[in-house]
Amino acid sequence: MSDSNVIPIRQWAEDDRPREKLLLKGKGALTDVELLATILGSGSRSESAVGLARRILSTVDYNLNSLGRLTVRQLMDFRGVGQAKAVAIAAALELGKRRRESELAETQKISSSASVFHLMQPVLGDLLHEEFWVIYLNNSNKIVFKMQLSKGGIVGTVVDIRLALKPALEHNAVGLILVHNHPSGALTPSEADKSITRKIQKAAELLDLRVLDHVIVTEKAYLSFADDGLL
Repeated sequence: MSDSNVIPIRQWAEDDRPREKLLLKGKGALTDVELLATILGSGSRSESAVGLARRILSTVDYNLNSLGRLTVRQLMDFRGVGQAKAVAIAAALELGKRRRESELAETQKISSSASVFHLMQPVLGDLLHEEFWVIYLNNSNKIVFKMQLSKGGIVGTVVDIRLALKPALEHNAVGLILVHNHPSGALTPSEADKSITRKIQKAAELLDLRVLDHVIVTEKAYLSFADDGLL
């Protein structure tokens, strides 16, 4: 495409410019492409910021979760995206993820396996490695603490049972919910998943603690040991 075929955004109608559109109509009026173009700030001589944003999103089928999994280095592979723009995209997506986590954490009370999924999916759903977390609850099923217990590779992670139970005593918890992710997307619990659940259950009983559930999280779905009668 020649330079003459590209109309700079500053020459567009005011309603069509992403920044001006946001100011005039609010952030909700912008499409994903326009929001990304606003983050990019500029394109190149041969491509507007909107065109660049559209090209980037098209490679991930306009899926923001998939975009969030791209590294800074992968973002820089797009023609027209330097380090500064790649860092800005990564930072904006991480900020959005943390906002969602904060909003979900405000509810604090665990009422079902679905509420566990909605709380932890933003944390674990798009990871390429396994992480094992424990959520600690009081007798009203409100969260008193949650922590990452371990972090591993693509196919597994090592769990220290003593480290899992210590915070329960420190925070006066009475119930535990185990959570880990399957980067493969598979929801079938492995024998190792079942084994560590049984071990933590037995150890917890000695301290008058209950393991209420073990939830396996993927990007779009989850499996609950409690719901499936596996506890």
